[in-house]
Amino acid sequence: MKVLLRWILIVLIFFLLVLLIGPFLVPVPPLKGTVPPEQLADADSQFLNVSGLRVHLKSAGQGEPVLVLLHGFGASVFSWREVMTPLAEAGYRVIAFDRPAYGLTSRPMPDEWSGTNPYSPEAQVDLTIALLDTLGVQRAVLIGNSAGGTLATLVALRHPERVQALVLVDAAIYVSGGTPAWIRPLLQSPQMRRLGPLLVRSIATRGPQLIRTAWYDPSKITPEVLAGYTKPLQAENWDRALWEAILANPSGDLSGRLKEITLPVLVITGDSDTWVPTEQSLRLANELPNADLAVIPNCGHVPQEECPEPFLAAMLDFLTKLQ
Repeated sequence: MKVLLRWILIVLIFFLLVLLIGPFLVPVPPLKGTVPPEQLADADSQFLNVSGLRVHLKSAGQGEPVLVLLHGFGASVFSWREVMTPLAEAGYRVIAFDRPAYGLTSRPMPDEWSGTNPYSPEAQVDLTIALLDTLGVQRAVLIGNSAGGTLATLVALRHPERVQALVLVDAAIYVSGGTPAWIRPLLQSPQMRRLGPLLVRSIATRGPQLIRTAWYDPSKITPEVLAGYTKPLQAENWDRALWEAILANPSGDLSGRLKEITLPVLVITGDSDTWVPTEQSLRLANELPNADLAVIPNCGHVPQEECPEPFLAAMLDFLTKLQ
């Protein structure tokens, strides 16, 4: 019996050492071919220094209300390309910016920031308000898709005086998509901080398939669309920043605070959204005190891209009611 126990102890120690030391032995080669974000900018790109970050944004039009577009996980200002110009031509000032860890906004590493983690929800709320201040915008209509809808809702809860209305597009309100509390200590361990960036690099190869699952009709996804989504993967530190963003965003449910949002809200959803099930958007419109609902047929998780015409029709009708 003593011999058996000794061997069990040896095996347990071996596996413990593998778990503790093994990750540090896995090679994590540096990314090749990455460049500073500014080198990937488009002709209409703008960069502003806001809250210690170099924020990439695009803007168009003049007039009020001012519309601020907030993209979802893995996306960027590119996801609003179909609707920015039509909204500007309709008489609105339209602003879209890349949230930290995405697009061409700078990606600071942990040893480069002090104070609040720039990838946390709290910091992204602060950044949104600071960007409005920098641009001289007192109040805005926040239009958020998916996780961008989560951010728009958090801004409205913390700074209702700065938000005129919300447009929540397939918004992640009931399940934010963040990391569950029970697994966060493991993900934040030195071992996983080393391996995490290597794990997220799979997006470079799996990204196109993930994008297809967000559309009702994937045949509409052109090579140009795929190129627009993958271009930010050429930016320096995109893998490490994405891992930091995953670590900094806890899983949450905002349903308990929906009654606090009394400003006008438009909930838009595709009728075939598999990322944020359509039923959740229907529930959201029902639970918000002052919400309208637009369900777009034959459309998935990103109606502003896949179904821009009915998306714009719903948006413009809602905006007209605000005036």
